[in-house]
Amino acid sequence: MDLILFGIQGSGKGTQGKILKEHYDMAYFETGAQLRKLASEESSLGHKVKEIIEAGHLVPNEIVMEIVEDFLSKVQDGKSIIFDGIPRKIVQAESLAKLLDQNNREYKAVILDLSEEEALNRLTKRRICSNCKEVYPASYKGDSCEKCEGELVTRTDDNAESIKVRIEAFINETMPVIKMYEDKGLLIKINGEQEIDEVTKELIETLDKILK
Repeated sequence: MDLILFGIQGSGKGTQGKILKEHYDMAYFETGAQLRKLASEESSLGHKVKEIIEAGHLVPNEIVMEIVEDFLSKVQDGKSIIFDGIPRKIVQAESLAKLLDQNNREYKAVILDLSEEEALNRLTKRRICSNCKEVYPASYKGDSCEKCEGELVTRTDDNAESIKVRIEAFINETMPVIKMYEDKGLLIKINGEQEIDEVTKELIETLDKILK
């Protein structure tokens, strides 16, 4: 069973996704990471991705699906996948569903449910390591990174105006995708308003019933 992970900015989606990856020993598809990985490879798809990125263009949906297909072909038989950051729009959701169906893969969508107000609150208060780029939530009280001791700073795009634009894009483009999964009975809702450990606990208690 594959998982398609959703969450408004600040929901902790990336953090929880990596916890689930380790807990259930799943493969992890994160769009940005796969783009960077392919761009560094000497392959026809890698060259294609590199040219698009270097030209400063958005990667079109058909290329993103090629990347997903390439990823699927390399996943060990029987291993489940977490999809993080895809699909973002209805057309992409339809393409992904078609691809997963063709590969006989079952899937569920998971949303870390968080209000716009709390998302804005978390994003304006979070910090990032200036060295290794590890992200720390507002609840973290230290001034240096636990991993490399780098200085923690606020991201330049973590200001109220920029954040509101990103949240608006999520609501207008991605929420209809989430509603689509809900209408199909494929959506699992998790309370994202809780502390990180509590979100993890609810996720694992819920997912154990379908993944084990």
